[in-house]
Amino acid sequence: MVQTVLIVEDDRATSDLIDMYLKRDGYRVIVAYDGLEGLRMARDANPNLIVLDLSLPGMGGKEVCETLRGESDIPIVMVTARVEEEDRLAGLDLGADDYVTKPFSPRELTARIRAVLRRTNRNSTTNPDSDELIWNAIRVDQGKHAVVVGERDIDLTPTEFNILVLLMKRPGRVFTRGQVIDQVFGYDFEGFDRSVDAHMSNLRRKVEEGVPSGTYIKTIYGVGYKLAD
Repeated sequence: MVQTVLIVEDDRATSDLIDMYLKRDGYRVIVAYDGLEGLRMARDANPNLIVLDLSLPGMGGKEVCETLRGESDIPIVMVTARVEEEDRLAGLDLGADDYVTKPFSPRELTARIRAVLRRTNRNSTTNPDSDELIWNAIRVDQGKHAVVVGERDIDLTPTEFNILVLLMKRPGRVFTRGQVIDQVFGYDFEGFDRSVDAHMSNLRRKVEEGVPSGTYIKTIYGVGYKLAD
């Protein structure tokens, strides 16, 4: 099945370049040139992934990302011209699954898109006979990509979902950042350790709403993360 990628980018030279490389890789591509149009197309076309520029006219990429995250778990790769580490992490804090900084290699972007889609597709091909994970108050249905904590339905991004599944499959085991990168992001992930920290922080904030931090996900300082004992 051909997968659809929505590009939301106001610079036409950049969007044309991304469009060309994605079509060369076999994707169907649709393009929006401002934030409001991008939000509308994301809702109407239901693409498999969105490449979203952070700086957009009309409605900024931050607002588009926050709005979409309140409505769906569609994978988002953020594009930003800012090079400071905190600026790059800001995209992940908004709920993006990955990011690239301008100027970027189109091959790097397409590699990251493939990696994010692989993580998403793994969720849709789970064995239906063994797709439910339960630990403490957390219940995960891998086939439906659904998470319930107590009585609350939790909306997670594909990356957050895969991190939670990784932790729940081995309760009590400590996973280093490198192991999370290898098993969740894949061998071609070119991010850095603090990217894992940002995703983990978002995951913890969602599943531990209303309870003390560390109730479910515990940080082992200098080592990594695990489900709390």
